[in-house]
Order: sequence, then structure tokens, then C-alpha cells
Amino acid sequence: MTTVTEHAIGGAVPKQRHGVAATLHDSWVVAKRNLRRMTRIPEIVVFGLMQPVMFVLLFSFVMGGAIQIPGAEASSDTYTQFLMAGIFAQTVTFAVAGASAGIAEDMTKGLVDRFRSLPMARSAVLVGRTLADLVQTAFTLLVLALVAFGVGWRIHEGFPKALGAFGLLLLLGYAFSWIGALIGLSVRSPEAATSAGLIWLFPLTFISNAFVPISSMPGWLQPIAYWNPFSATVQACRDLFGNQVGPVDDVWPMQHATLVSIIWSLIIMAVFSWLSVRKYRSAVG
Repeated sequence: MTTVTEHAIGGAVPKQRHGVAATLHDSWVVAKRNLRRMTRIPEIVVFGLMQPVMFVLLFSFVMGGAIQIPGAEASSDTYTQFLMAGIFAQTVTFAVAGASAGIAEDMTKGLVDRFRSLPMARSAVLVGRTLADLVQTAFTLLVLALVAFGVGWRIHEGFPKALGAFGLLLLLGYAFSWIGALIGLSVRSPEAATSAGLIWLFPLTFISNAFVPISSMPGWLQPIAYWNPFSATVQACRDLFGNQVGPVDDVWPMQHATLVSIIWSLIIMAVFSWLSVRKYRSAVG
């Protein structure tokens, strides 16, 4: 199978490649195309940063002193340490809406039809898009971490473990971007993709340990929150950042949060990447 070239979407001389090399090259070309688009429309990045920054400021300064964490003093500083892992995880998962809208826009504008006419790997369009979203998410996390330092958040377990926490966050974000890809391929407009990409994320993030302890929830809701993949990543990041406030809940997903987070992310990625590529192939014929 020959591969799409940079010449085909605005680059140099075509090259013949096959198999895995073709897919990797095509994916990288599509990713660069999406990254260039982000730099030319900076408001995409700016507005993507505004929501998590607002969450940090509002939760820290407005609600922080009112939320009691079991085993810890109620204060805005204590709550900030508890909060930030949840905000980081929420930020990477909310990137789903951007992935959904971007793919839906490419579908409606006929760009995907242009890709289809090229000798390129079918999966490259989706892989390239999700990789570009991953780069944007990493930049957003960097800026958000700087804002968090400004409001008093600190890392207490050393830089290597903190990198591990950010790695878990990016893995979760990349896995969820495949859900966004499937949504973008399944709706008829970018506006619908944005709504469909966000509406289910609110219960996912709030029925978790991101903003309040799970022990404060009704008994019937607690098992759902404990086995929520979002909760596992949040708990793993608290452990790795050294931000655990109060005792860790004595349930298996919380006691083995890093392992559970990785397993959930890999399962989500495997299932939804397969569904997305299958949907893409049927959508473009």
C-alpha cells in the first residue's frame, strides 16, 4: 500500500511506503496538518484553556473552604491539593469535545473525501487527529499546572513521580479522544458533535472522587464512583503528586489506582479505536 505524502496535502515529493511505515508516516502528516491549523486559529487553544483555569480559581477560592475532606481541616489550601488531580483529569477528558467537533467538521467540509482519494492508510486520518489533540492537551496541562502553582498547589513526591502522573493523564486523554472520534463520525454537524462530546462527561466527572470524597455520596452510588475510570486516574495522580488528603478509601480500585487507571485507559483505547476506524471505513466507503 502506498502512503499519503506531504505533497498530497501541501508538502514535498511523494514517497512509496508500505505496511506499518505507511500508517505511521500518513498519521504524522495528518497530525502536522491539524497542529498547523491550531497555530493558525489560536482561539481554539485559548478557549480550551479558559474553562479549566476558571474551575481552578472558582473551586479553590469560592468553594474550597466549604468542602470538608474526611481526616483533614476544611480550608481552601487543603482543598486545592485535593482538587488539582481532578481538574487535570477533567481537562484531558473534556478535550473529547474538540476531537468530536474537529472530525465532524472535516467530514462536513469534504476534507475526508479528499483524504479518501489519496493512497493513504485509512486509520491515519483518525490517528493523526487524535495525536494532534494529544499535543494540544499536553500544552493545556502545562499551562494549567503553572496556574495551579500560582494558587498554592505543590508536588510532594518528586519530579519523576509527577511525570508519571502526567503520563497517566495523557494516556487517559488519548483514550478518550477515540471516543470523541467515534462521536464526530456519528453525527452530522460540528455543533452536534460538541454537544454530544460534552453531555455525558458531566456525570462521569462528577460521579467520581474529583471534587468531593466518594464516601460523602449515597451508598448506592459509591460503587459506581469507585469503579469509574476517571476516579482511578484521579486517585493515582493524587498518590503520585503526594496530594492525598485524608485516608485512601479501602476499596480495590483506590488501593491499586495506578494499575486500574492504566487498564481502563488501554481498554477504552482498544475498544473505541477499533469502533472509530470501523465507522470511518463505512462512512467513507
